[in-house]
Formats: sequence, structure tokens, C-alpha cells
Amino acid sequence: MIYVNVLIVLAAFILLLIIGNIKIVAQSNAFVIERLGTYSSTWSTGIHLKLPFIDRIANKVSLKEKVADFDPQPVITKDNVTMMIDTVIYMQITDPKLYTYGVVNPLGAIDYLTSTTLRNIIGELELDETLTSRDMINSRMRVVLDEATDPWGIKVNRVEVRNIQPPKGIQEAMEKQMRAERERRESILKAEGEKQSAILVAEGQKASAILKAEAEKAAAILQAEAKKEAAIREAEGEAQAILNVQQATAEGLAMIKAIKADEALIKLKSLEALQKVAEGQATKIIIPSDIQNLAGLVTSAAELIKK
Repeated sequence: MIYVNVLIVLAAFILLLIIGNIKIVAQSNAFVIERLGTYSSTWSTGIHLKLPFIDRIANKVSLKEKVADFDPQPVITKDNVTMMIDTVIYMQITDPKLYTYGVVNPLGAIDYLTSTTLRNIIGELELDETLTSRDMINSRMRVVLDEATDPWGIKVNRVEVRNIQPPKGIQEAMEKQMRAERERRESILKAEGEKQSAILVAEGQKASAILKAEAEKAAAILQAEAKKEAAIREAEGEAQAILNVQQATAEGLAMIKAIKADEALIKLKSLEALQKVAEGQATKIIIPSDIQNLAGLVTSAAELIKK
């Protein structure tokens, strides 16, 4: 009976021992196994059985990408400006064995390596280049760190300079410079606006002057045409008047000719015209050369009346 109990206890112990040595490796994880103190294998995802008292899990490694945020590091630029730079490293374990046996405290080693690499890179740059060359700094640090951590089973995917903090005096000088630059840009924009406004005003005045000149020219042309038309009409009127006078004279002469007036009647009419001239206010009277003939004609006319 005692033998049976011992077997039951032994069987239960062995069962518990086997169950206790059944290990399940989750996704994106790996177990580094040592057998009698020597590296044996690396367990990937799935169920695994560990030999009791012989095998040992030396390290449990996560294969997910990790983010390592290190404390700000003091660095000195090429122009002797000390500043604090904060970096963030995105890394991933690619070989659990190398990660386990490659270096003691891998994160601490990467921290020191980041500091020295950052000092070397910033030491080659001046302040202005440091502030404007983040992409270059990130690329160079990633290449150096990835190459240095490759024997440790670590791959550095990205390096980001999160913050660059110059000294307070430099910050104040930069703020003044930025303020002056903004004021300069504001002045330039204001001057450009005033220039554009002046150009628009000048163009408006030019257009107005052109329109005014064209209007005055058109008015002068219309006025000249009106004067020309008036002169033409006046000339036509004078011509018509002269024509009418000539026509009346011609008609009078025709009438005289028609009634067969003799020379005595014509001279009598001339005398009547002379009499009318004498009645006027003229101070000089021109006497025709044949006045004697006119006198004789008057005498003859008087005698005819008496008879």
C-alpha cells in the first residue's frame, strides 16, 4: 500500500514537473534557452518543453519595436556654444542570442553610444547649422548607431532629435533676431503695398488723363466740324444772296430793256439817285462828269411838264 502511494506521489510530482516545464511563447517574443549553463536554442512562438533541472530560460526577449527616450545630453558646437539635445531612438531586437550575450545592459550601452555620437556630429556643426540640420543629424546618428549595435542583435530604425535647447542668452538673441526679421518682412510687405497702391493710382490718373484728352479732342473735332458747317452754310447764304441780287439786277435790266427806256430816262433816274445821296449826312458828294447833260435833261423835262 505504501509502495502504491509512493508511486502516486511520484507520478503526481513528475506530472507537475512536466506541466511546470511546458512553456508557451507568445507572439513577437522569444526565449533564450541555456542547457547546463551553455546556450542551447532560441524558442520562437509556440509550445515548448524544457528539460527540468537541465534547461534554463536565460532571457525573455520582446521582438517588438521599442522607443528609448534618453535624457538631454550637453553638446558643444563648432563655434563653442553649449546646448542640450534630447534624442529618441526607435529600435528593434533582431537576434535574441546576440542581444542576450552581446553586451551587458544594452540600453545603457546605447545611451552612452548616443551621447558620444551626438557630440561628434554636433562638434562639426555651427549653431545655425545645428538648428537647421535635424534631418542630417538624424540620418548620421541612425547609420552610426545601427552599425554599432548590429553585433548586439539590435537594429536602429530611426533616430529623432526631439529638442534642441540653446543657452538662455542665445535664445534671447535668436528671439530678437526673429522679431527683427518679422519686422523687416512687415516693412517690406507694407512698402510693396504702398508701391502697388501708388502704381494703381498713377495708372488711374493716366487713364483719366487719356480719356479726358480723347474727350477734348473729340469735342474740338465736333466744334471744328460745326464751325466748318456754319461757314459753309454762311458762304452758301452769301452766295445765294449775291445770286439773288444779280438775278434781281438782271431782271431789272431786262424790264428796262423790255419797256425800251431811252438814254434820257436813264439819266433822269441817275439824277434822282444823286438827289437821295445829297439828302444824307455825307460831307462829300461826287458829281458825275456829265452833270451838264443831266442839267439839260432836267430843263427838257421841265419844258415837257409845262406843255
